[in-house]
Amino acid sequence: MKDQTIDYILRATWQAVARMYNEEASKYGATMSIGFALLSIDKENGIPSTALGPQMGMEPTSLTRTLKSMEEKGLIVRKKNPVDGRGVIIHLTKLGLEKRELSKTTVLKFNDIVKDHLSQEKLDHFAEVAEVINGLIAEKQIYHTENEAEESAKN
Repeated sequence: MKDQTIDYILRATWQAVARMYNEEASKYGATMSIGFALLSIDKENGIPSTALGPQMGMEPTSLTRTLKSMEEKGLIVRKKNPVDGRGVIIHLTKLGLEKRELSKTTVLKFNDIVKDHLSQEKLDHFAEVAEVINGLIAEKQIYHTENEAEESAKN
């Protein structure tokens, strides 16, 4: 992978991880998105539906599909938000809690096996590289509109 661009390495690695998680989840009639959602929903208090999408980095259409599937599988229930009756709180069912533990075990196994094959120094460097990339993107230091470029030049 040494001759590959950084974005190619990131994309290819993420696709491999996603494929691995989807293959594992399919053994239990689920998907990686369902597993991730299960892990993102607070076990005791649930989560407002409006907060779940941004937390998972999912588009509303994809999230709606995932939540519908989870509801059909009996993993979640939607309850009116007691503070704001217009909103909905997503809660895990008993089955959802069980599947959440399975998802957690799956993720921790992946982490443990990867950690067994890398030194702490390499893991720290990996985290540092990811942090720099995320920072550059968040600060729009890679791509930004002409207006943003003009504003930056003025400052």
